[in-house]
Amino acid sequence: MNLSIVNAAVFDGNGLTDGPVHIADGQIVTSPARDAQVLDARGRTVLPGLIDAHCHAYGIDLDMLALESRPLSYVALSAARRLAAALSRGFTTVRDPSGGDAGLARAIAEGLLPSPRYLWTGPALSQTGGHGDVRAADSDLCGCGAHTVEVVDGVDPLRRAVRDRFRRGAHAIKIMASGGVVSLTDPIRIPQYSAEEIRAVTSEAARRGSYVAAHAYSPSSIRHAVENGVRSIEHGNLLDAPTAALMASAGAFLVPTLAAYDAMDRRGEALGMPPVSREKNREVLAAGREAVSLARAAGVRVGFGTDLMGVLEDEQLNGLRLQVEVDGPLLALQSATSVNAALLGRDDLGRVAPGCAADLLIVDGNPLDDPSVLWAAPDRRTVIQAGHVLPQV
Repeated sequence: MNLSIVNAAVFDGNGLTDGPVHIADGQIVTSPARDAQVLDARGRTVLPGLIDAHCHAYGIDLDMLALESRPLSYVALSAARRLAAALSRGFTTVRDPSGGDAGLARAIAEGLLPSPRYLWTGPALSQTGGHGDVRAADSDLCGCGAHTVEVVDGVDPLRRAVRDRFRRGAHAIKIMASGGVVSLTDPIRIPQYSAEEIRAVTSEAARRGSYVAAHAYSPSSIRHAVENGVRSIEHGNLLDAPTAALMASAGAFLVPTLAAYDAMDRRGEALGMPPVSREKNREVLAAGREAVSLARAAGVRVGFGTDLMGVLEDEQLNGLRLQVEVDGPLLALQSATSVNAALLGRDDLGRVAPGCAADLLIVDGNPLDDPSVLWAAPDRRTVIQAGHVLPQV
């Protein structure tokens, strides 16, 4: 479909400018195609399609043991619904840093389900007893599906695991480098994996022209990850100023996931989250906003992610509101578009410019003046994917 969007303001990924926006053969072009349809977007703003850099398609349950015990066929069908919902909200690209596989990616590529552009890592890598080892301390039962996390210890087994993920088409690799909220036996601040193990993963990724993302909260775990080659720090809630400076000097990104902690704080008890998980969530909740501010002050590139598990996925747009509260609308929009595109290594995403993919979002009004339009109901937005205007859900 060839399309010209007229009479609209345009947020091009960096700042506000004027339209029109012309689309031909799924790309943004400089001049209108001869047969282009015209979309009058007067009073509205065209944005690059939003990018959620921490979106768990396979994260269908807050209970990790239950999740890993489900048949993969069920998990994938649930993931398809989650991906369609994300697309309807205006997220035209998602990075799944703990899940996905070649089968789901192929189904998306063949158009078997509506979905954002889907960049996956396969199951995250966790050490025994780390974030992702689903066993309670007094249990020898194991959910062995490894849909979202695989327990792998040792340099050589990690090398094989990384190589196999790239064989299957993974975008990047995810490791667990500190404890986490929903896992039961790992203190949240203690670094995980040895330096040798992390370097084995990062060196394999670098040889494939890719990178490693690490779940990490505390300064010591973030430093441990970055010093051993990790490029993308996920969450980072307990970040301090010296560690932020280290991240900046190394060129590492921070992907905050403020939506997850806010949602678990409000809804976790009703959803049956164990007390130990709710307590760990309280520890990192308030610190997440301060971490973003510290990262900004140090010059760290700050992206955007949500990390919403189970039914909490409906809080995805709330993540934009929370990041706007910390950063203001301009920086928050850059995080969810051009900065995330740089993190993914995709020059064709996150911007409204000739040669970029025609994945766009049109919202009412000017989001820099009234950012609430960013998290308004999906029926108040128009989503365009590869130049096609999607039906409203």
